[in-house]
Amino acid sequence: MRDLLSLVMVSDHDPSAGHDPGADRGTRPDLLVTGGDVVTMNARREVLAGGTVAVAGDRVLAVGATSALRARWPGTRELRADGCVVTPGMVNAHQHQTGDPLARARIPDDLPPGASVDSWAVPLHAAHTGDDDELSALLVCAENVRNGVTTVVEAGTVAHPHRVADAMRAVGVRGTIGAWGWDVPGAPFGAPAPRVLERLGRLLESYPPGGRVEGWVTLVGHGLASDALLSGAAELARSTGARMTMHLSPSEADPRHYLRATGRRPVLHLEHLGVLGPRLLLAHAVYLDDAEVEAVLASRTAVAYCPWAYLRLGQGVTRAGRHAELFERGGRLALGTDSGNAGDSSDILRTAALAAGLAKDMRADPTGLGAAEALELATIRGAEAVGMADRIGSLEPGKYADLVVHGTARPEWTPRGDIAHQLVWSADGRSVRDVLVGGRIVVRDHVCTGVDESVLRADAARRAPELLSRSGVPARPRWPVLPAL
Repeated sequence: MRDLLSLVMVSDHDPSAGHDPGADRGTRPDLLVTGGDVVTMNARREVLAGGTVAVAGDRVLAVGATSALRARWPGTRELRADGCVVTPGMVNAHQHQTGDPLARARIPDDLPPGASVDSWAVPLHAAHTGDDDELSALLVCAENVRNGVTTVVEAGTVAHPHRVADAMRAVGVRGTIGAWGWDVPGAPFGAPAPRVLERLGRLLESYPPGGRVEGWVTLVGHGLASDALLSGAAELARSTGARMTMHLSPSEADPRHYLRATGRRPVLHLEHLGVLGPRLLLAHAVYLDDAEVEAVLASRTAVAYCPWAYLRLGQGVTRAGRHAELFERGGRLALGTDSGNAGDSSDILRTAALAAGLAKDMRADPTGLGAAEALELATIRGAEAVGMADRIGSLEPGKYADLVVHGTARPEWTPRGDIAHQLVWSADGRSVRDVLVGGRIVVRDHVCTGVDESVLRADAARRAPELLSRSGVPARPRWPVLPAL
């Protein structure tokens, strides 16, 4: 495999690590993003028609009228966005970057419950090399930024988290990194709780809070952690100032396990252990009863909602999910796209549309959560849920210059109407033209600037069959593919 670092075309220097939010607020910006309809997502949710965002270093310096900012800083380099829509960068709060990406669109969508993990994900992870992990992460990060996602919460890496962090830096995405931990006897890749916590602690030291890529305490969750590991992980997060994420209750299996093992439902057992709280992001939380909903709300625990995963895996979100209720009652909710075995896409705008549609249809009530609220989940509300709303999620002076220019030349943008409606109900990631992360242009004219996408595609096409062969996963195409001779 050609050296993955040869794909890097621009510097991966991270100017945001340990950065004073006011340090780059000089008297002159480096770039003006001019002429677009700027969806600020500020407290008043203001949209500036034909506005401009001034970028100084890695921060937003000003947002205002194009004529006024041009006059204030004449001669400043411009990224023209005339006729386009400019939004904050979007947040993907639950994204697996390793294991499945090199098996994209090969994991069947008619498997019995658990088989996508036992028969596919576990063997794929076991066969992954460090090169595979980095290549997988490059593919995932490139897809995310091409869809307007600027912040990715990595759901946990089995073997090579540093290689995943290298890929995130190369593409230029902001996000988190973690090393999966679990300690139940007989589980693949498991280890005793002290060793798991030691590994997580070392990772947090390598990627401290506040950096472009920051470490999180990541557990697999489900029924794969002892009480000692759960409590120890929560204490590690508290003592280091890090955040914590784990999977819980995407299906009825977790409530059944916890009730049998502890006599409590999952969320209530975490409450008993002192694990709940504003530092915790629970992935999924589909099967919650009334008491668990109240515990999540009271503790300010956040939830990453991945609706495409539950539909693809047939997990019953339409009869059990209470995510709209969590949102409407002031809960901390973000959107995620999960993994290849549960979604095959990293398009947060598609996810936002599904979240809104499910909220309306499950209650047979179209008056609730809609396009505007779904866009909040993808931006400022998502940023708050992952603990970063002071830095990202809206286009306001002092925040990181993470922004997306959505081109409007495609038919779904004609004629122009309500911006939130068109972004959520009409458009998707294909409209994303340009993306900035911390003032750095990471997508320009629909192409990643940090990696050579043609080389990336060639490497993936070559490595994927090798990985599938090594892993021994049961390849099962639905239709025969014949050579056209």
